[in-house]
Amino acid sequence: MIFIGLLIIAIGAFCQSSSYVPINKIKSWHWESYWLVQGVFAWLLFPLLGSLLSIPEGNGFADLLSIFSNHPRETWLTILFGALWGVGGLTFGLSMRYLGVALGQSIALGTCAALGTILTPVFTGNTDSLTAPVLVGVAITLCGIAVIGVAGGMKSASLPDEEKKKAVKDFNFTKGLIVALLAGFMSACFSIGLGYGANLKLEGTKDLFASLPATMLVTFGGFLTNAVYCLFQNVKNKSFVDYKNCGLWLWNLPFCCLAGLLWYSQFFGLSLGKGFLESSETLIAFSWCILMALNVTFSNVWGIILKEWKGCGKGTIVVLLLGLAVLIVSSFLPQLLD
Repeated sequence: MIFIGLLIIAIGAFCQSSSYVPINKIKSWHWESYWLVQGVFAWLLFPLLGSLLSIPEGNGFADLLSIFSNHPRETWLTILFGALWGVGGLTFGLSMRYLGVALGQSIALGTCAALGTILTPVFTGNTDSLTAPVLVGVAITLCGIAVIGVAGGMKSASLPDEEKKKAVKDFNFTKGLIVALLAGFMSACFSIGLGYGANLKLEGTKDLFASLPATMLVTFGGFLTNAVYCLFQNVKNKSFVDYKNCGLWLWNLPFCCLAGLLWYSQFFGLSLGKGFLESSETLIAFSWCILMALNVTFSNVWGIILKEWKGCGKGTIVVLLLGLAVLIVSSFLPQLLD
């Protein structure tokens, strides 16, 4: 059962890491335009559909809403941390703009993995879950991220500017590193929001779908933050014209929908996967870190496929692969130590 749970989380991580591939197919829209449109799918529509699966037979969506209204503190804290996570989502996109899919996701998600795992029980008062195996797993995950960061630094130092621009148009290691660290710190708020919303579910909800109502609230908060920023950028850059071209809608909308579905799959997979991990309290506590570590792993696989590491020396690739191996080991280590 544990293997099935980890496999489901891995599939979700692979989908998330693939979500920026369809975005690259979007034509002639400014960043703020396609980011907002894909966000409607990723943070509103698919989380809503997912939350419907959590409703036991004989209940309706109104019953789920009543749970939210009867627990206002938990509900609003979940949304609040979702809004804070939304800031991380904005800077997350910028980290990949400056560092590429592989390195940008590695640094941002590594920071997010560690802080989300540690800060969630601290904020929610469940520090008993921070056992030695969990903390060791977090430390090993950070080691893997650090090794990948070293590979990124080697890449930055070894490639001429022209080669960097071929792989990542706006490559800037220093600026990207700062943005990625900020993105990781704020993105950890997603895990904290899930922690506050852990009990916002109807009685009789299956374990497989238990965290989906909280996920919907977190992503709703994140959508509000992103929508305000994107609409502001639409005004600033006079890019509302993007939405007027029907031909572009026909081309871009399916890619935005696919990107949103792939992105949401990580949290749908996290919920389903945790349902198979109930026999291991350690893996439940470590599940957030597992998801982020696997996101990093698969994002670097995509980075290799998209030739973001093209032109690097063999030493750089060896360091990169070493970092990926450490991340994979970190996903299973807490269970072995428990």
